[in-house]
Amino acid sequence: MAAYLSMGEAHRRIGDYLSRVVDAISSSDGAALASLFAVSAPGSTLLSDALAAFPDFPRLAGDRFPHLADLLVPLLRAIHSHSLQRFADAYSSFEKAANAFLQEFRNWETPWAMEAMHTVALEIRLLAEKADRELAMTGKNPDKLQAAGSFLMKVFGALAVKGPKRIGALYVTCQLFKIYFRLGTVNLCRSVIRSIETARNFDFEDFPVKDKVTYMYYTGRLEVFNENFLVADQKLTYALMHCNPQSESNLRRILKFLIPVKLSIGVLPKRTLLERYNLLEYADVMTSLKRGDLRLLRQALDRHEDQFLKSGVYLVLEKLELQVYQRLVKKIHIIQRQKEPAKAHQIKLGVVVKALKWLEIDMDVDEVECIMACLIYKNLIKGYFAHKSKVLVLSKQDPFPKLNGKPV
Repeated sequence: MAAYLSMGEAHRRIGDYLSRVVDAISSSDGAALASLFAVSAPGSTLLSDALAAFPDFPRLAGDRFPHLADLLVPLLRAIHSHSLQRFADAYSSFEKAANAFLQEFRNWETPWAMEAMHTVALEIRLLAEKADRELAMTGKNPDKLQAAGSFLMKVFGALAVKGPKRIGALYVTCQLFKIYFRLGTVNLCRSVIRSIETARNFDFEDFPVKDKVTYMYYTGRLEVFNENFLVADQKLTYALMHCNPQSESNLRRILKFLIPVKLSIGVLPKRTLLERYNLLEYADVMTSLKRGDLRLLRQALDRHEDQFLKSGVYLVLEKLELQVYQRLVKKIHIIQRQKEPAKAHQIKLGVVVKALKWLEIDMDVDEVECIMACLIYKNLIKGYFAHKSKVLVLSKQDPFPKLNGKPV
């Protein structure tokens, strides 16, 4: 139970907070201003109690600092509503304060308030997520995250200009990515990416490392969705190599997408890596590739289907079947070479059918022939068909080309 707070003490606390905001702006103290804008951060109990005890706080803010009333009044309302867990109201108030701050920010020539602007960008996303959950639970339209995306596009426009402020654009871009991915509107990322990667205003290497890592992570995920595995490999590898080595949770997030990409281009990570980052859902997938065990691959996909679908990598992993078929044919070839070296390069399709049947997978010769044709077309096998005799004739030189980092 909160201790009793007198009107006088509540008045003093609110006045002190307002003075600190105004002083931070007048002295160009970006770090101090950023901490005062952190509405959802813990530690604002003293101010929240004061706002609850002094309901006339909007008039106090407007009377004391009328030139900043458009910023301060909704900011106090956002803090008050958040403390009462009225998140939709908190978001609406904070958005008004954020728009007022953006107008001020545009007029400042130097980027002294960049840290504060980044806090505003983060807070508006976090508040929007809470507000949408609240609205959905009460049967209302959860539209705040979409509104936050629209606001952040305005912020991006203010930063995507020539001059020192452009250094903050990548952080806002990453907040937009998080919104678009959550909303399932990843197509909206494209316009922002074009602005970052083609505009002359930006030199990617000038951005802070943590922002570059986040950017490469999200753009790498986009390339996974588009099955551009070589580009995805480059971007996700960049994110992995430049990520803070102490941040194991972030490393795990990157690896969750990088591992399927590596598998798709024929690179198998070590099991110790899976164990270290708790990614053992990929263990049986890797084992199936090594053994040519199609049954094991399908079992692994079934077992972790929800996990893989949620990550968006299920279809990527499903397409590994071709590599598993290649490995199975290779194992049959090795066995035949030991038994009958002279005819090792001639593999009867019926033998492949029997091998699949042993794995409890029923296929007829015609189905197997289609798969072998696909393997030849994809350059996973070098050879040709003797169609009448239903025999796969392998090349005597390098019949099973390695992917060497190329996608199937």
